[in-house]
Amino acid sequence: MKTGKNYKFWFCTGSQDLYGDECLKKVAEHSKIMVEELNKSGELPFEVVWKPTLITNELIRKTFNEANAEEECAGVITWMHTFSPAKSWILGLQEYRKPLLHLHTQFNQEIPYDTIDMDFMNENQSAHGDREYGHIVTRMGIERKVIVGHWDDKAIQGRIASWMRTAVGVMESSHIRVMRVADNMRNVAVTEGDKVEAQIKFGWEIDAYPINEIAEYVDAVSKGDIDALVDEYYDKYEMILEGRDPEEFKKHVEVQAGIEIGFEKFLEERNYQAIVTHFGDLGALKQLPGLAIQRLMEKGYGFGAEGDWKTAAMVRLMKIMAAGVKDAKGTSFFEDYTYNLVPGKEGILQAHMLEVCPTIADGKVGIKVCPLSMGDREDPARLVFSSKEGHGVATSLIDLGDRFRLIINDVDCKKIEKPMPKLPVASAFWTPEPNLQTGAESWILAGGAHHTAFSYDLTAEQMGDWAAAMGIEAVYIDKDTTIRQFKNELKWNEVYYKFH
Repeated sequence: MKTGKNYKFWFCTGSQDLYGDECLKKVAEHSKIMVEELNKSGELPFEVVWKPTLITNELIRKTFNEANAEEECAGVITWMHTFSPAKSWILGLQEYRKPLLHLHTQFNQEIPYDTIDMDFMNENQSAHGDREYGHIVTRMGIERKVIVGHWDDKAIQGRIASWMRTAVGVMESSHIRVMRVADNMRNVAVTEGDKVEAQIKFGWEIDAYPINEIAEYVDAVSKGDIDALVDEYYDKYEMILEGRDPEEFKKHVEVQAGIEIGFEKFLEERNYQAIVTHFGDLGALKQLPGLAIQRLMEKGYGFGAEGDWKTAAMVRLMKIMAAGVKDAKGTSFFEDYTYNLVPGKEGILQAHMLEVCPTIADGKVGIKVCPLSMGDREDPARLVFSSKEGHGVATSLIDLGDRFRLIINDVDCKKIEKPMPKLPVASAFWTPEPNLQTGAESWILAGGAHHTAFSYDLTAEQMGDWAAAMGIEAVYIDKDTTIRQFKNELKWNEVYYKFH
């Protein structure tokens, strides 16, 4: 999936000249080795770039401003090898505007018991220097990620890799542009929101277009292009006719091919990365976009139904953050539909009218053409499948009027107990942590929406780090959640954000 940039992360080591040139030479040597080994580890999704040791106010400020200006720099990793007086960092930190990681580590893993002397102590005092630096970042109220441990530990490298994906999400957030086809579903509250405030907070641009302006692009798609894409569909997916005439079935599929090509051309020409539609305003379109939207999501576009631009942007954001994850299992738009309340088998059936991303599919993906009561159009073609099993994270970004809140729920996706032969849409079945009762009650108390941006490939920590970088509230629903604790957390947050 294209993001437009080959992101890198700068590695900035702090020290000072108190101990002489020989010490500074070793500081530079150590930090170079660390950067080389981190890049060779195979654990990091992006390259780390070594920068000369920072020892003065002027050099720190210059380096941070160069990081601001360098488009491919997605963040700075800082580490105090020795003692770096924190007042030297103030101006640079004040002017720095990108994600910041404080890696609290040291070059050596073990104390060299037989040879340690004061020279070694003076040269290797991260436990000392990182505390000085950490104090000033805290005093200045600057959001950053702190990771503690030895830099060559695979678990620590995994945490750095995780933060890198969040940092890229922060950087790419300001490049997300959502194309709204028509408006929000009438009388629905949770899909509404302050689009100006969203641009201020997240950098998102949310623009509306009349449906028929996009429909003109669909009508202009050539028969040859439609035929070629339909051939691709027929090669890739199983056609589930269920008694329909094959030629009549194919005509419905062709409509979706035209919508996919026309919509994608419109999105590309106007540089949008996410789209919302509304079944109540389809204009000249012959079908509600179904298969077409599913395919666009598979290509990396965000989507939200019924005008839900917040979820569309979050789906795009989460697809960016998950891009390139090894053995990725997928990211999609979803909607809570119905419960299974049988004791021991509790869960929520997730689906939508049509639009679920096939990246999450387990096994074969088919195409069905079935009636749709909403939209007042001909039967739309859609991809049908069941989702993979495994752990995932469901998120809901809501507008509370005075602030945004990101609700983050760890969920366990399971196979459905029985087939659902009459359900003509893609679906998933999950149980929210810690269990359905507590998870659903907490979600409702927090004001969570019925639409979610879901991923198998991201963690609650990553999503919470993104929210922190954006300066918004985040609440977690996970294995440790209790209703009493969660209610108190919501009350505390209310006070904090009222006066912060």
